[in-house]
Amino acid sequence: MPTALTDDPSGAIPIVAVTPEDFAAWRQKQPPATAAWLDSTAFTAEPGRTALVPGPDGHFAQVVQGVKPDDAIWSLARLPKTLPEGRYRLDFDPETLFGPGAASQLALGWALGAYAFSRYKRPKRGFARLVWPAAADRATVEHLADAIMLARDLINTPAEAMGPAELAIAVEAVGARYGAKVTQIVGDALLAENYPMIHAVGRGSARAPRLIDLVWGDPDAPKLTLIGKGVCFDSGGYDLKPPASMKMMKKDMGGAATVLGLAQAIMAAGLKVRLRLLIPAVENFVSSTAFRPLDIFKTRNGKTVEIGNTDAEGRLVLCDALAEAVGEAPALLVDVATLTGAARVALGPDLPALFCNDDPTAAALLAAGAAEADPLWRMPLWQPYRKYLDSKIADLNNISDNGFAGAVTAALYLQEFVAPGIPWIHIDTYAWNPTTRPGRPSGGEALALRALFRLVRDRFG
Repeated sequence: MPTALTDDPSGAIPIVAVTPEDFAAWRQKQPPATAAWLDSTAFTAEPGRTALVPGPDGHFAQVVQGVKPDDAIWSLARLPKTLPEGRYRLDFDPETLFGPGAASQLALGWALGAYAFSRYKRPKRGFARLVWPAAADRATVEHLADAIMLARDLINTPAEAMGPAELAIAVEAVGARYGAKVTQIVGDALLAENYPMIHAVGRGSARAPRLIDLVWGDPDAPKLTLIGKGVCFDSGGYDLKPPASMKMMKKDMGGAATVLGLAQAIMAAGLKVRLRLLIPAVENFVSSTAFRPLDIFKTRNGKTVEIGNTDAEGRLVLCDALAEAVGEAPALLVDVATLTGAARVALGPDLPALFCNDDPTAAALLAAGAAEADPLWRMPLWQPYRKYLDSKIADLNNISDNGFAGAVTAALYLQEFVAPGIPWIHIDTYAWNPTTRPGRPSGGEALALRALFRLVRDRFG
């Protein structure tokens, strides 16, 4: 259970949420001392502003929070770290102010507002606790809060402590909690088992590459397969990144962290799926054994790939995992990856790029994202750009030479390994908050996790 939420209402201080439009009418109904206090602090319910109102005895007695009615999840998310430590309760009807499901949104936002990555540095203070709102879907809030915090912790952990083996340990820990089977194919065994691209990308590091494979659920249930890019550190290989770009590359396993968090939430909720999670976990390093520009490799599905750039490695490890996944013909196939800078140039850090080969599935995910305030933006699988990946001496190149539509050509590369007829979602994510906002501190972020959970829950129950 998120520790920022409590069942104990004793001594809880009330929180009132008010919009700027409703503030004048609300203020007129307050005791004269309360109205005078708010006037003296120039409080007008501007969204994000907080008033701490004293009672008749001069002690802190009430919180008044300015909010926007279309931003339930983050409306109170700054309060766990800014209010004095103690217990608080909602003194308004969330559904009336924000709409259906708002109690759960507020509770989740509060839980995420208390998050801090504390492995290496203790927080300077504790946090305020919220009494569970009566209408909140507690189970879903708990599942999602735990999943998002797991993903954030994994992404925030430095690569020294989060290599391929450590990522596998994290998967095994989640699997053990829910009775899932977890296996690994490690090092040269990847060649013996026909995962040549995962091996090629990871062979330059002393930390062995691996394919992590988790299976859970009723074998007869609809098959859901999740794939996450697990590049635990990306130097760029021989196409070495400049320092400014390399600095953030501990987060290049953000796709893996996101799908592991999603898998945990699905298992915790007991959704009726046969879940499979595939994480190709590698480090992309420069060494005497690293792969090189213009090398050619045969992939798991037999297609040959010329390496136009060793820094376009994510699609290489994903293509072997996708080829493995489609052999089971899942009812839904999802991959999440920190794949291209082009997606960030187009959409910025907050909007993951969504590529999908099935219009109803894409529409359902976009609707889920809108409902959960976890938005995505659909991008086209524009087939005329497939020619940009042509190679003169192999079936395809891993990059385009012209620099156009980088996120699209990366998605088209992956589509080469997805069998027709399988609904497939590819999410190109940043997996990072570059600035701190309420509930979203600077650092690792599980973008699209809430949207994907809602899609899976609505589709498979």
